[in-house]
Amino acid sequence: MSDPQAARPPLDLARARQALGTAYDVEVVETATSTNALVAARARDGAGEGLVVVAEHQTAGRGRLDRIWTTPPRAALTLSVLLRPRVEPADWPWLPLLTGVAVARALEESGASAGLKWPNDVLIGDVKVAGLLVERIETGSGPTAVVGVGLNVSTTRAELPAAGATSLAEAGTEMDRTDLLVTILRSLRREYDAWLAAAGSPLESGLHAAYSSLCTTLGRTVRVDLPAGAALTGVAVAIAPGGGLVVDRPSGPVTVGAGDVVHVRPGQ
Repeated sequence: MSDPQAARPPLDLARARQALGTAYDVEVVETATSTNALVAARARDGAGEGLVVVAEHQTAGRGRLDRIWTTPPRAALTLSVLLRPRVEPADWPWLPLLTGVAVARALEESGASAGLKWPNDVLIGDVKVAGLLVERIETGSGPTAVVGVGLNVSTTRAELPAAGATSLAEAGTEMDRTDLLVTILRSLRREYDAWLAAAGSPLESGLHAAYSSLCTTLGRTVRVDLPAGAALTGVAVAIAPGGGLVVDRPSGPVTVGAGDVVHVRPGQ
């Protein structure tokens, strides 16, 4: 049996930096427990907006609810971006949704059709190909957003962490990781700049419409496992102005600001 690692070249940092110009300050590390943790530490030390740290091998990446996510060497794109958005605090919850739109559009530009599951997953079909984690870090120069993306690129079925996960390769799309990194960062910059130009308004920037059009959660029966341990079931009908998910129940609509969403199939 062939070794998948042998066919996984390293990221070409020089090519990425040349393509991105001054929009980002990109660094690549061979191994990291969590790129979000690295960038958060750099933010507290005063690093500027646009710092990007990419790990060739992430050993203990963190997802929502502190779930641990690991990747085989050079099989994924695991990166974190430092942003310092000057918007109202009420608009910050849109950052994970903005990141999802940016990643989904980057994948579409690269030849893969992607959708979004509220609030933090990128899907191919009905299966997760990428997870997102945005953390707010308080620093001496103001609040900072650390935007983390973990995208399975060439990960094989045997290497995937769960049956509900896939990779671009498993979905039939082969992509160069350096080209994909550049495409994702350019897409993130476009979405972020448009959002800032609209003073953080998801309506004026078009972010609300873009996310709603890509969100495969809408129109489906869902079960939302809430942080406090309760769960609610209903039909996901809209994205609220604040970024929450509006779930229609027999007792009336409820807006959920956080929670794990399960797309309920008929008969479940």
